[in-house]
Amino acid sequence: MQVQKLKSIVIALLFLLLTFEMASAQQRVVDNQGRSITVFTIGDSTMANKKAEVAPETGWCQVFSAFVDQTVEIKNRAMNGRSTKSFITEGRWKAVLDSLQSGDYVFIQFGHNDQKIKDSTRYTEPFTNYRNNLERFVRETREKGATPILFTSIVRRKFESGFLIDTHGNYPTLVRQVATEMNVPMIDLQLLTAGAVTALGNEASKSIYLWTPSTDKFPEGRKDDTHLRVEGANLVAKLAAQQLILLDNSLAKRIKTK
Repeated sequence: MQVQKLKSIVIALLFLLLTFEMASAQQRVVDNQGRSITVFTIGDSTMANKKAEVAPETGWCQVFSAFVDQTVEIKNRAMNGRSTKSFITEGRWKAVLDSLQSGDYVFIQFGHNDQKIKDSTRYTEPFTNYRNNLERFVRETREKGATPILFTSIVRRKFESGFLIDTHGNYPTLVRQVATEMNVPMIDLQLLTAGAVTALGNEASKSIYLWTPSTDKFPEGRKDDTHLRVEGANLVAKLAAQQLILLDNSLAKRIKTK
């Protein structure tokens, strides 16, 4: 009876020791890399979280948590159909701004819906309104002690005569200009995804965009050259991570690319 009791005590002590060691290891990670940080992501449907009913459609920020360590929390605030203008007028930017803490990060990727010239609630002229909105995101993020990172839009899959055609006009150019003029880290996803899509070619690139067969929900299937399926979202997230890890900031030290 005494032996059995002693065994139970030893097992309990070993369990407590193991629990303490695990907690200490986690704390050492935070101590070594700094406090836990939050990354807010703002943008459009190419980044946004998707409901299960539209699977396999996936936003690249929906899967980005797989490319950071456990000290980073991704709060994906990107939303389908939003431009810089509508993201602000709907109060979505204010909600992010109110939550920002010093040391946090904001990923900023717009452009797809800023082009909607027939929709006054979303359209922004690239050299004026679009630029001003990007500058506002950067300025107000910095005022909260957080770090903005700009992203150009991912490419649409549009081939003509075997060549990938640009569909974004001046919008990516303005992102690059704002990044240069305001000294903002910038990830050129337009360039990176253009390279990846071109390498895959016209047919094979369908495998990363939302080309799906007929289903009960989508009886005609989907032939969507803007939005990503899971494979495409993971590809874009990895391309972003491979560039983010090169930056000189606290987030770079927490990026995983494998």
